[in-house]
Amino acid sequence: MTLTLSPSDPARTRPPLLPYAVIAWALVYGALRMAWTVGGAPGFGPLHTDLVVVTGWWSVALCAAAGGTAGVLARARTWRPGVAALAWAVCALLLVSCALFLLDVVGFLILQLSPAFTVAGFLSRVGALTGAVLLHLAVLDHRRRLRGDCGGCGRTGRPGRWSVGPVPGWARIAAWAAVVGCLLRLAAQVAVGSGELPMAEGFSAALFEVGFLLAGVLLPLALVHRWGRVWPRWVPLLAGRTVPRGLLLVPAALFSVGLVGYFGVGIAQLTVETVTGTFDPGDGRYPLWFFWVAEPAYWVWGWGLGVAALDHHLRTRRPCRRCGR
Repeated sequence: MTLTLSPSDPARTRPPLLPYAVIAWALVYGALRMAWTVGGAPGFGPLHTDLVVVTGWWSVALCAAAGGTAGVLARARTWRPGVAALAWAVCALLLVSCALFLLDVVGFLILQLSPAFTVAGFLSRVGALTGAVLLHLAVLDHRRRLRGDCGGCGRTGRPGRWSVGPVPGWARIAAWAAVVGCLLRLAAQVAVGSGELPMAEGFSAALFEVGFLLAGVLLPLALVHRWGRVWPRWVPLLAGRTVPRGLLLVPAALFSVGLVGYFGVGIAQLTVETVTGTFDPGDGRYPLWFFWVAEPAYWVWGWGLGVAALDHHLRTRRPCRRCGR
C-alpha cells in the first residue's frame, strides 16, 4: 500500500524554520569573519589561525553560500536534490575548515589541552561547526517534508514490518578497515619508539591510550556486531538490554568526521611538502615515512568508522510512525 499526501497535508505545508536559523547564523558568523578579515583577528597561538583551508574572504564567501542555499531551501515547495547536494557540499567545507576542533575535543577528553589551544580559536571553530550542523539539519528537514510520498520521513520504498536487518559485507569491511588503520598507526609509533605522547603525559596519557583503543577497536566492531545492539551477558546490570543508539553513533560520528577532515587536510599538506621538498622534520625524531604511514592510517580509520556508523544508523533506526518504512 502506498501512502499519497495531498498538497494540504500539514507535513508539506508547515513552514520550514531551520533554513531561517541557518540564514541568521550566516549573517552573524559571516559578519564576524568579515570583521576579522578587514580589521584583524585576535591572536590564535602558535598556529596563527582558527580555521584551515577556508580562511579570510573565502570563509566569508562560505557563510554567504550557506545562507544562500538555506534561502532556496526555505522557498522550495518540491524536493530539490541539486540544492541538497550543494548544501551538503557547503557543510563539508565548513567541517573541513574547523578540522582543528579534533584537537580541542581530544584535549578536553584527556583533561589536557594542546599548547596550540586558544579560547578565541575554539569558539570560532564551534561557530563554524554550528553552521554546518544547522545546514545539515535544514537539508534533512527539506528531504523529510518533500521527498517521496511521506511527509513524515521522506523515505522511499515499500512500507513493511520493521526489523533489524543483517550486517552487509561492506559495513564489516569498513569496520575492520578502521581497526587496521588504528593498529597500523600504533605499529608506526612502535617502529620509531614510543616516547612521550605529543599531547599528554601521566594520567592524561593513560586516558589517551584507553580512548585510542576504544575508538579504534571496540567502537568500530561494536557497530557491526550484535553486542553493539544488545548488552552481552557478561555486562553486570545491563545484560540483555538494548544498547542506546547514541552511545555508539555520537562518538562514531564525531571521531569519523574529525579524523577524515583533520587528516585529509594533513595528507594534502604532506603531499605538497613531499613534492616540493619543503618537508620539515623538526627535531628529526619522526622521519617522512612515519607521516606517510600514520596520517593515511588515521584517514582510513575515520572513513571506516564513518561507513560502519552509517550502516548501524540505517539498520537500527525506528520505522516512521506514518508510513511504517
